[in-house]
Amino acid sequence: MGVPYVPVMGLVGSDLLRRRDDMKVLPDPFEPTKKTVVAKALRPDIAMFHARRADRAGNVDIGIHNDDVILAEASRHVIVTVEEVVDSLSFKDAKGTFLPGLSVEAVVHAPFGAHPSGCVGAYPVDKAHMQRYMEAARSDEAFAAYVAEVVFGVASHAEYLARFVPAEWQNGSAAARKTRSA
Repeated sequence: MGVPYVPVMGLVGSDLLRRRDDMKVLPDPFEPTKKTVVAKALRPDIAMFHARRADRAGNVDIGIHNDDVILAEASRHVIVTVEEVVDSLSFKDAKGTFLPGLSVEAVVHAPFGAHPSGCVGAYPVDKAHMQRYMEAARSDEAFAAYVAEVVFGVASHAEYLARFVPAEWQNGSAAARKTRSA
């Protein structure tokens, strides 16, 4: 939004403020007897997220409304991975929230790029894999092993797909995807 800070509701009196140097309690400018928390605006260098489709000019059909547009507008550089790259996309073609190419630096074709989370309209959350992730997250050692295998243990996106995304999903079977997510 181009502002130096934003008000944050509900944090006055919380111990979170003792641990954060990017938030302050100040008088509410409209009701000076009340206190409000303000947080320093974030300006990430890079935003990267996954969407259903985009065109080569960087226009993105994000789908359901989420914080991706806010993240893109706040960031210096935006990379979007997508299920499908189309020739042309306008806000009229979008099946949900539209992000104009002006905000996007790169579009990368990466089918199943949101896996193990889902991509609305393409595939659901892979509940079996998410269960594995949650179990690994219970200890530092198990999580390090998970990351070593699933993140750093693959040489390419194709290898990730072959090892971790069910083949029946990749073959386009909607029924198989629904079964896996149940």
